[in-house]
Amino acid sequence: MAICTFTRSILPLFLLLLTASSGLNGQSDSLRLENYKEKHRPQFHFSPLAHWMNDPNGLCWFEGEYHMFYQYYPAGTVWGPMHWGHAVSSDMVHWKHLPVAIYPDSLGYIFSGSVVIDKANRSGLGTKEQPPMVAVFTHHDPQGEKEGQITFQNQSIAWSSDKGRTFTKFSGNPVIKNPGIRDFRDPKVRWHEESNRWIMVLAAYDQVMLYSSADLKKWEFCSSFGIPGDTRLWECPDLVPVTTRNSDEKKWVLLVSIQNSAPNGGTATAYFVGDFDGRTFKSDPTSQQWLDYGADNYAMVTWSNVPDDRILALGWMSNWQYAQQVPTEQWRSAMTLPRELTLHKNDGGFRLHSAPVAELRTLQNSDAPDLATGINKPGLIYSDCTLSRLTLTMPMMPTTDLAIRYFNDDNQELIVGYDRQKNAFYVDRSKAGQHDFSPKFAGLHYSGQLPESFPFSMEIFLDHASVELFGQQGSTVMTEICFPSKPFSKAELVCHPEDASKCDVKVWRLNRVWK
Repeated sequence: MAICTFTRSILPLFLLLLTASSGLNGQSDSLRLENYKEKHRPQFHFSPLAHWMNDPNGLCWFEGEYHMFYQYYPAGTVWGPMHWGHAVSSDMVHWKHLPVAIYPDSLGYIFSGSVVIDKANRSGLGTKEQPPMVAVFTHHDPQGEKEGQITFQNQSIAWSSDKGRTFTKFSGNPVIKNPGIRDFRDPKVRWHEESNRWIMVLAAYDQVMLYSSADLKKWEFCSSFGIPGDTRLWECPDLVPVTTRNSDEKKWVLLVSIQNSAPNGGTATAYFVGDFDGRTFKSDPTSQQWLDYGADNYAMVTWSNVPDDRILALGWMSNWQYAQQVPTEQWRSAMTLPRELTLHKNDGGFRLHSAPVAELRTLQNSDAPDLATGINKPGLIYSDCTLSRLTLTMPMMPTTDLAIRYFNDDNQELIVGYDRQKNAFYVDRSKAGQHDFSPKFAGLHYSGQLPESFPFSMEIFLDHASVELFGQQGSTVMTEICFPSKPFSKAELVCHPEDASKCDVKVWRLNRVWK
């Protein structure tokens, strides 16, 4: 997949670092502003100033800042030698770009990983008064890969004493050497109080492997978890403790991103609900569920060290089927909206819900909607919805199909709706703008069947090149990107008159975050 050849010689590495540094930090203030006026540029989602971005990495909160590191190639708009880009925010909505955090080196590219705050300085890399921020990541050696080796991915660490502005790589890297698995990457680390150990979950081709450590430097293999007979590639795992909302039962959720056979093709994020004792994750291997049924939510992982104990998550808003071909020029890819995850239990078992974080309300001019309706009818038009949050609620499920049709003056439309016969949500982007860059892009995409629950609800966020649906109080979610020739400015209610009269529709216009 790489387009650049890695070399261990000093001069090419120096040139790579020089290119990387100028790629992000050489932008003038005026150019930064102009970047966010580009066609298709998200206005309230995070996207890089320029160049290629994919997986979110190292999400953590520390001393008033939410940190987002991410896979970044600062010299092109397709995947290349991976660095860790970096941005910080006080609210996960308004972001400040920072210089590249971690560069490739003689051990390889810097692939995905995580960041923890070593509060007790168990690693010895900082002090108790100034605890280190420790990044745990995969070193990917492209030369070893090119030579046909299978041990070219290993786990390493680096630490920061200045709130992530600079990192020092550990002299003893790698801290976990590859045991003979070709795809061995994406470590996610958290502190496990009960065992008084750090625990790590990482992807090992078609399963995850679990390790533990007292000091983040010496690691012990504990166990593995997978689906017997599964041949799909697993990536970006995350193991999260959760208290079930309506029963107070404590469970562990394993998030894992899967490279193929997603509900609507290509890549997506899935999860398992189970138990964890500090060494072994136990769950029914057949109980895999999808976190998001849309085509464009991959590599979703959670923030660590969140002060209010919310489970906050972020994903890469694209799909490997077409991520490198989408029609953007100076930049490629954006992140999903940040989300709060909650676990709910019903007769059908456990289900993970996703909700847009409350901080997104700061994009509204007030709590009162800009457009609200009392009596609805089919064909009712809501204007100036280019950047918007729309909610639709009903006291019962629709009796027939129901949809919100977003459209522009170029006869393009994006439809987000509910199919009564299938009892499922859908997104239709077949006429939503340019799609000739990939035969796998356009289409009508469905969610899984909805659980039997009342009332009926849809919450929709529309940006210039994406839509995110949070259906049935977040129990069913769909994330999709699109590329209209001009933003969708109007929305139309499409449904049976009887259902329309029972709909409560509200629309908030949202402010852009890039000033």
